[in-house]
Amino acid sequence: MTGVRRLTWRILADRRAALARLAGWSVAESLPALLSGYLTARAVDDGFLAGRFGAGLAWLAGLAVTVAVGAWGTGRVYLSLGAVVEPFRDELTTRLVRATLNGAGNSGSRTDSTAVARLTHQVEVVRDTFGGLLMVVRGFLFAAGAALLGLLALAPVVAALVAGPLLAGLVVFGAALPAMVRHQRDLVVAGEEFARAAGAALTGHRDVVAARAGERVVAQVGRRVAAQAAAERTVSRMAALRSLSLGVGGWSPVAVLLLAAPWLVRQGVTAGAVLGALIYVSTGLRPALHALVHGVGGGGLRYVVTLDRLLGAESVARPADAAPAPAPEQAAPAPDHAEQAPDHAHQVPAAVTPPVSGGSEAGAGDRPTVRLRGLTFRYGHRARPVLDGFDLDLADGDHLAVVGPSGAGKSTLAALMTGLLQPDSGTVRLAGILTTGASPAVLAGLRVLVPQEAYVFTATLADNLRYLNPEADECTLLAALDALGGGPLAARLGGLSARITPVGLSAGERQLVAATRAYLSPARVVVLDEATCHLDPVTEAQVEHAFARRPGALVVIAHRISSALRARRVLVFDEDRPVTGTHDELLARSATYRELAGYWDRDIPQPSTGPARSCR
Repeated sequence: MTGVRRLTWRILADRRAALARLAGWSVAESLPALLSGYLTARAVDDGFLAGRFGAGLAWLAGLAVTVAVGAWGTGRVYLSLGAVVEPFRDELTTRLVRATLNGAGNSGSRTDSTAVARLTHQVEVVRDTFGGLLMVVRGFLFAAGAALLGLLALAPVVAALVAGPLLAGLVVFGAALPAMVRHQRDLVVAGEEFARAAGAALTGHRDVVAARAGERVVAQVGRRVAAQAAAERTVSRMAALRSLSLGVGGWSPVAVLLLAAPWLVRQGVTAGAVLGALIYVSTGLRPALHALVHGVGGGGLRYVVTLDRLLGAESVARPADAAPAPAPEQAAPAPDHAEQAPDHAHQVPAAVTPPVSGGSEAGAGDRPTVRLRGLTFRYGHRARPVLDGFDLDLADGDHLAVVGPSGAGKSTLAALMTGLLQPDSGTVRLAGILTTGASPAVLAGLRVLVPQEAYVFTATLADNLRYLNPEADECTLLAALDALGGGPLAARLGGLSARITPVGLSAGERQLVAATRAYLSPARVVVLDEATCHLDPVTEAQVEHAFARRPGALVVIAHRISSALRARRVLVFDEDRPVTGTHDELLARSATYRELAGYWDRDIPQPSTGPARSCR
């Protein structure tokens, strides 16, 4: 819990000005707690008991004024609270988003199904409980301090009688806090483990049914349910300690005052002072202690435990930022232009002989830009493999189109190739560097993946285009837009300085912006995963031709057969195995490809080269 304490104190220290304003308004709010007993005592002793009815009413009128001032102060307190709580929520969200994205960007990482829950539910729990904790602790300090000052003003002996039980109640509560924190944390962990077990059972229900493992899975989830129920019961039992501390510190002073009233009167304490003391205890101290005990014992515990869990999740993802660079033997010799932006003059790279896939090794001087070896991947241990012993080489200047029925594994191949998924076995190398274990920063310099759902953020068009190449000047941006057919879009929007929003662009326009951004990236491997599906065929062809002329290797997950016609090679997911070849070769050899191409009743052109190659 050290991290929680350190972060909480730093947040409070960073917002000293806001806390000072909050304290100032808290003084106004606590005015009734300070003066209610004293003004009541004066109304009784100097007014009603003295036969001066008007004076008594005047003292009570003063009490009404303090109550009004306190209500006004309460309103200002809540306004000031936001200046402390909301920046904390924003900072915590920023830290967790960064950690989650780093974790998601790690090579081989699988999607974390709890990330969204952490960023929505748990962050809001921390925000709400932090605000509540701040309010109850602040309220207790000011209300209890004001009530004790008022008691001292009435009669020091009365203040001493009240302070003893109050301190005893606080000691009981403080002694029980460590156990409360521990049991609350056990409850949170039990809830997370139950959610994880239930989510895994639901996600893999088909495998569970196929393996006839239903009873075992039900028993496993049942154990998580029982553990969570036991943790709930333990936390509920801890409520008895809160009640004990409240009884000692909140109700005992009332009993002490009532029992000591005759003695106090004999000591010269007036009836009004005794009544005022009871008012201080019943309307000031006891409610403040009640709010403190239930606030700290309830929301405070949730704050500490939830924030601790979030900071723990952040620390798990943080090492991804500091992942070590690949070993020297994994790194390919960098060409002179490896760190520069793509060639925006659109020079066609020198002719490259199509690499041979299926396991042949490239020569020492012709290291492939992409090399997949023995790649095997399946969703679930008993599931049919999407890829099984798959080999593929792509060289600089290669252009591969990947086609196949929906669900065949095209996007899975793209995720494996770019290091977003980890294979069950086999290796993926980009420019000679293993994607497994590579940091997000290293991977970002090697490849760029453009998914179907294009990401555009609210900023200028130039900022969106420079996201992967911050050093690109305006001339480079305009050249890239022209190369991909985005010139008319830029003109319609108002130029590079125009501010754009996701909702202000159509799906196709967002895809064009995302494609241009990827074109500007210095990465030499580009994977377009149905990234042009919302573009018209003419613009789509222009985009693919531009990427094909760009230095590096291009992989297009195709949704139109025209993309396969433009590619140098085509990979089709044909029944149990991927098959690669040219368009004409696959028409002759692959029934799946013929069906996708719509050649059922047409003459099949004869291949001009050898037979199609099968990828293992």
